[in-house]
Amino acid sequence: MGKVITLFKLLPKKHQIIVSILLLFVTASLFFPSEPAQASKNADEPSTHAETGERYQLPLAFRTPTAPSNDSGNPDTELGTRVPGAIVEPKIEEPLAPQAKDSDKLHQTVEHFEVEKGDTLAALFQRANLSSRDVYEITQLPLAKKNLLKIMPGEELVIAKDAEGQLTELSYRIDAVSTLFIRRDGEGYREDVQVKEVELRTQFAQASIKSNFWNAAVDAGLTASQIMELATLFGWDIDFALDLREGDTFALIYEQQFADGEFLKNGAILAAEFINQGDRYTAVRFSDGNYYSESGQSMRKAFLRSPVDFKYVSSNFNPKRLHPVTGQVKAHRGVDYVAAIGTPIKAAGRGRVIEAGYNQFNGNYVFIKHNETYTTKYLHLNKRKVKKGDTVKQGQVVGTLGKTGRVTGAHLHYEFIVNGVHRNPRTVDLPKAESIAAADKAKFTLISQDLMAKLQHNKQLQVAMTP
Repeated sequence: MGKVITLFKLLPKKHQIIVSILLLFVTASLFFPSEPAQASKNADEPSTHAETGERYQLPLAFRTPTAPSNDSGNPDTELGTRVPGAIVEPKIEEPLAPQAKDSDKLHQTVEHFEVEKGDTLAALFQRANLSSRDVYEITQLPLAKKNLLKIMPGEELVIAKDAEGQLTELSYRIDAVSTLFIRRDGEGYREDVQVKEVELRTQFAQASIKSNFWNAAVDAGLTASQIMELATLFGWDIDFALDLREGDTFALIYEQQFADGEFLKNGAILAAEFINQGDRYTAVRFSDGNYYSESGQSMRKAFLRSPVDFKYVSSNFNPKRLHPVTGQVKAHRGVDYVAAIGTPIKAAGRGRVIEAGYNQFNGNYVFIKHNETYTTKYLHLNKRKVKKGDTVKQGQVVGTLGKTGRVTGAHLHYEFIVNGVHRNPRTVDLPKAESIAAADKAKFTLISQDLMAKLQHNKQLQVAMTP
């Protein structure tokens, strides 16, 4: 610095003045920068305050998505196009609070355990390396106690454990739509049942009888329970062992249950039609769960046409029949139904047991008085299931088929008595039960017309599609 001052003193007076002025200018420029420099500096440091009416380029995370406009010809309405003078206010979403269970899942292990023969919950938990305390605490939960203590072979438990091997979650499928979940939280275990929403769809089926009703129904895609339900519906009017003929037809609409698009099971029959030897019979399900003909007449009669599921009739009602044991003419005042020993015998109608006992001719027998007009008798039973004085419902089992008494083989001898006179059980007119209530007639008619129209439409489609 001393050398600089010495050189300065050696300069002529005029030069010293010029250098002094230059030094003053440089010094002033350092302390007072120009406006462009200030602006440049501010551009590198974004302000934390937004000015009203100004547009700012926002970070991507804070932008609100804008739906594309249908008016693609307007440059001011296209996606991403700025509108001059618009005020942009950043919409900042609060971040979701972190959930412990989600972060824990990153460290969970999930295993599937199939219930084996002889397994208990304790044995399965032991196989899963869980403690007896876990078993105890979980079985104190009402739903777990109800369901997990009766697990069956082939069922499955899904068990999740944390990094320390502690149980965090258990799931058990109760049925096709219900799953039991048990989760551990800070206060212990909690449980709940999640139920899938069941969707109802309708399905159509029809068939023509070639050899027998069962085979035709199976070919139509019906299950065993549906076949029996259909036979029960029309069993009041049609004897399925004796009345069916080749060429008879049936058609039905029934419900199917689905959950998450997966088929669960078949539901109720909604409408059905059976044509037997040219006679047409119909059945429509009403909201009360009962079935009526399409016109509203009850499908249910006061009496069953036959009280047993039989193989064949060995002897019909015949006033001049020769007795198979004595060889003498003796009126056969009933119908003999042949079936396997032990086949259930059902009460043909509601009534009171007036006799139940045994003798050498009838074997084990049961007599039922239904009212002042009707009485039915059941003979040659293997075992009696009711006693004198009992009140029975229609369809209730009163005994099992056998060969007790004076018989040549196992069968049920069934008699139907009207006002003290024996009548043929297979041909007697059976009194009908009550039809649809007058208050429900209009509602039923709408349901019946809709379902029967759909059934006929589907029948026509099937005919049109048949090659």
